[in-house]
Amino acid sequence: MLLATVLALTAAVLHAGWNLAVKQGGDRFLALWGQFTLAGAVGLVVVLAVGGFPAEGWVWAFVSGAVHVPYCWFLARAYDHGDFSLVYPMARGGGALLAAIGGIVLLDDHLSPLSVAAIVLVAVGLFLLAGRARGPEVGAALVVAATIGAYSVSDAHGIRSTGNELYVLATFVGTGTMTTLFGLATGRAGAMRVAMTANWRRYLALGLAAMVTYGLVQLAFQRAPVGYVTALRESSVLIAAFVGTRLLGEAAGTRRVVAAGVVVAGLITLVVAR
Repeated sequence: MLLATVLALTAAVLHAGWNLAVKQGGDRFLALWGQFTLAGAVGLVVVLAVGGFPAEGWVWAFVSGAVHVPYCWFLARAYDHGDFSLVYPMARGGGALLAAIGGIVLLDDHLSPLSVAAIVLVAVGLFLLAGRARGPEVGAALVVAATIGAYSVSDAHGIRSTGNELYVLATFVGTGTMTTLFGLATGRAGAMRVAMTANWRRYLALGLAAMVTYGLVQLAFQRAPVGYVTALRESSVLIAAFVGTRLLGEAAGTRRVVAAGVVVAGLITLVVAR
């Protein structure tokens, strides 16, 4: 259990960490594009090396990739305009909330009274988190939350239908491909080439961090109950609120940390209710 705890908390720190690196970078969309593209290249090599992947899985992986296009775009815009301690917890907490609702509506997941209470608790936490903020970062973070909910439901269907653990690597391939096509279609080819040449080491590190985050969670799942691991993983919301308010000096510190704590409590309750 101790090892599982360390693995899950490390995953939480890594996830909050690569998001912080994106927030503090230059062109944030290009940073997200670069990390997913290089992670996708690594993922493709691994998938091909172990014997390929079923066609149905690729369809869902590219559906996930398509949803990641607005995810990357609006996450970049949210970080352009908003505080890390606001955007990250709102996007992650809202995404988990919408994923739970989507699972109930689209995948016939069970809705218990405790699940309803958890959903209400997360919603209250998000309301407290937003406070009086009405800027573009709030709208962008909510769009990101919607995309997280959408690709979570899509990925759940994809991995359930294929039963193949390589699915997550395939989603990196899909995301890298779709964000590249979007960048080219919007006339950013030159900027993408310059950014990749100058920052490929950083992008690779961020991409590997994203992949390692998933791997650590999977290892933790093998050593502890899923609910325990998932609850620890969602502590990244609280970590982000603390880092933003205490280390970056962002405003509304105490309120945001408390609100993030309410969101985490709701997410933990949601996990327990499943």
